[in-house]
Amino acid sequence: MAAQLSQAGDELVESHEINVTPFIDVILVLLIIFMVAAPLATVDVPVDLPSSTSEPQPRPDKPVFVSLKADHSLAVGDDTVTLDTVAAALDAASGNNRDQRVFVRADRGINYGDVMELMNALRNAGYLKVGLVTLQAKEGP
Repeated sequence: MAAQLSQAGDELVESHEINVTPFIDVILVLLIIFMVAAPLATVDVPVDLPSSTSEPQPRPDKPVFVSLKADHSLAVGDDTVTLDTVAAALDAASGNNRDQRVFVRADRGINYGDVMELMNALRNAGYLKVGLVTLQAKEGP
């Protein structure tokens, strides 16, 4: 608050100007906070899905594998199928047991969207227990 002293008397006259210095200080602090926080908010995580360091789970007696090859061809076990006939091939391989776990193997070069399309086809066929097969990562340098 500013006051103006005059020579004439005891009465102080108030100045009606807004002091913008604290406002500018607050704006600059907020600007610095956002400049520091903005790069931290972006997610740039490299993901290498085909390898895993987790302990391997015990294999079932007769596993059913669905393989998505590098040339985008599908195979149930050793039989080549299409995306439209994968449900019938899985029914034949599992004996119509939709509670059996289906293991999906996909080539490293396959697009993630193609793997999701295969998983959607498995879900639509009624196979909800799906496991992704990876190579065991080598430990050490």
